Amino acid sequence: MASIYKIVSAAEWRAAEAAGVFLGSGIDLSDGYIHFSTAAQAPETAAKHFVGMADLLLVEVNADVLDIKWEVSRGGALFPHLYAALPISAVRRVVDLPLCASGEHRFPDMAE
Repeated sequence: MASIYKIVSAAEWRAAEAAGVFLGSGIDLSDGYIHFSTAAQAPETAAKHFVGMADLLLVEVNADVLDIKWEVSRGGALFPHLYAALPISAVRRVVDLPLCASGEHRFPDMAE
């Protein structure tokens, strides 16, 4: 079972849980799809787009139950994108993504 990851603010995620579906963050809504990362890509995504931001969550999603499109993005790497709403039922787990003293985020163990 393949996992992909979404970094999201706690407030955005709590609203999605209440609605039963995640429509995306601001950048997702602007781009027309939900941006995800693989386990290997997530730390770089955090460093590039979420530097110094607190109150973030890491959402692990079961990619096998979604129609994921793998598209070229940063540095020519393939990134997972979802051109639909994310049903909460596809979520495996949600964990805090705390900031370390260095300002980087501390990631939990993640499956590919």
